Order: sequence, then structure tokens, then C-alpha cells
Amino acid sequence: MRRLVSDLYVRDNCHPFKATVLVWVQLPMWIFISVALRNFSTGAAHSEGVSVQEQLAAGGVLWFPDLTAVDSTWILPVSVGVVNLLIVEILALQKLGMSRFQMYVTHFVRAISVLMIPVAATVPSSLVLYWLCSSLMGLSQNLLLRSPAFRQLCRIPPTKSDSETPYRDLSAAFCAKFLSRK
Repeated sequence: MRRLVSDLYVRDNCHPFKATVLVWVQLPMWIFISVALRNFSTGAAHSEGVSVQEQLAAGGVLWFPDLTAVDSTWILPVSVGVVNLLIVEILALQKLGMSRFQMYVTHFVRAISVLMIPVAATVPSSLVLYWLCSSLMGLSQNLLLRSPAFRQLCRIPPTKSDSETPYRDLSAAFCAKFLSRK
């Protein structure tokens, strides 16, 4: 069996490690940028001339004019939680017949998404804004990679599970799961 699986890896050029490489790069980068933004916002990072903290304190917009302060309106923290939860739900809707382990992982990530809201409400707005932008990029990537035209443009080979109308299918699955009366 191991030899058969190994032959499949070679034949299809799809070793499992390749699927995790992005996580091993992306996660540490996300952590380092988050720590750096926290340090800049709290004044822990020193620089000559006008400090980064002073620039962040005057660099906000709309309801968060001071990026070194927490968002007292909770708009940014709730947005981070909602966008992350939306990403989890989109991925969960595309999987049919999940195993028990996949269900536990999905529930765990849902809980993390909800728990991010109070955490995001206690850190500087610059950090929460970075988390929101990062999550929005992830959501955009998930939605864009569903597009048959984009997949064709990028020469991503079609699979059996690809749909000609992915957004309509996603919308129908979302409505069936969350809006249907039972």
C-alpha cells in the first residue's frame, strides 16, 4: 500500500508536504508582522526622528483615527471574526461527507474565529486592520479560485468536482444551510 501511495505521489507530483509549504511560510510571517505592528503601536520599537508610534497615532481613518488605540466601536474586531467565519463556512460548504475528524477541525476553527473577536477588541487597531486585510485577501483568494475563467486563465486543470456556476452553487448551499426553515 505504501509503495502504491508513493507511486501516486510521483506520478501526480502531489506530495503532501507541497500542500503544507505555504502554511510553513505564511503562518510565521503573519506572526512576525503582528508582533512588529504591536511593538510599533505600543512604542516598543524605537527609531530616529518622528516615531512610528506617532505616525500610527495620526494615521487612521473613519471611526479609528488612532491606530495605536483599540477600536472602541468593535467594528474592526467583529469584521475580523465574521470574515474568518465566512472563510470557514465557504470551505465547509464545498466538502460533502466530511469525516468525524474534519468535522471536529471545522468546529474548532469556527470557535477560533469567534474567539478572535474579543482578542481583536483588546489589541491596537493597526493590528486588527492588518488581520482584517489578511482575512479579506484569503476570502478573495478562495472566491477567485472558484471562478472557471480565472482557473482557465491560470492554467489550473479542471477537476471532476468543479462547477460551471460555482458562485450560484455556493449561494444556494449557503441559503440551504442557513436560511431554510426546518
